[in-house]
Amino acid sequence: MRAWTVGRPGPVDGGPLRLVERPDPVPGPGELAVRVLACGVCRTDLHVAEGDLPVHRTHVVPGHEVVGEVSALGDGVDGFAVGDRVGVAWLRGTCGTCRYCLRGAENLCPHSRYTGWDADGGYADATTVPADFAYRLPPGYDVTELAPLLCAGIIGYRALARTDLPPGGRLGIYGFGGSAHLTAQVALAQGARVHVLTRGAQAQQLARELGAASVGGAYDAPPEKLDAAILFAPVGDLVPVAMRALDRGGVLAVAGIHLSDVPRLVYADELFYEKQLRSVTSNTRADGRAFLDLAARVRLQVTTVPYPLARADEALADLAAGRFAGAAVLVP
Repeated sequence: MRAWTVGRPGPVDGGPLRLVERPDPVPGPGELAVRVLACGVCRTDLHVAEGDLPVHRTHVVPGHEVVGEVSALGDGVDGFAVGDRVGVAWLRGTCGTCRYCLRGAENLCPHSRYTGWDADGGYADATTVPADFAYRLPPGYDVTELAPLLCAGIIGYRALARTDLPPGGRLGIYGFGGSAHLTAQVALAQGARVHVLTRGAQAQQLARELGAASVGGAYDAPPEKLDAAILFAPVGDLVPVAMRALDRGGVLAVAGIHLSDVPRLVYADELFYEKQLRSVTSNTRADGRAFLDLAARVRLQVTTVPYPLARADEALADLAAGRFAGAAVLVP
């Protein structure tokens, strides 16, 4: 099969990805072998390729927004059959026995493993997934639309929950890529007023088309104080900007796995009046199932830019440069 691997992590314009030929993967006990039908291109893939995240597996195959078809079953697998369509997401494994897993916070498991970082992912013709971490997919979407739901959608859903946005509340979204454009639609469906602060004319236009109450530059102030905000852009300089935009008691959730350094915060302007700053760490499988159930009930407009698998390096470079709105998706 064809697979893109991270040869030597470094700047994306230096070509850290290499296209290679590898044997088709064989499922281990409890695993599914999956023929990849589509794989989303996530900013976390960029962090893996560029070395922002430490190497967990040398020459790893990135990609953790995988829509695929089961091609073989490992020993002990129940509930799946060859030909089933499944989703493969970021969270790949947890210990199930630590205090975090036992209290329902498996996203904080110290022994967690991740697709496209600890194990080979979907920038390939085929991959594997533990059956316990494979998702059933909602109807009514094509494979390119489903792919971004598996990380961009799930992480955005968890980030929105972390904000404690009140019913009918005012939400600010900083950065408007693959995850943000889905999260905005979920918030709008829940009755929120959404203000989008982002760079790039294409992203701003998409925000308007999806129903944002206002659209401005990333460092602009929204037209009203915010009950909550989500920072999707991996830019630490935006943390104090977003904190100043919050109303009393507001919450800022930082949705990325990697963030540049956060400047000094001024207590009186950016933290007082019980404002809160929260991070978002991966997701639980319950988050994933809840979001995909929601996507079955609320038809989301998934804006995608397809790339053939052979151009995965170009798709990642275009993501880094902000050359498209929505989400890039690789199609083998």
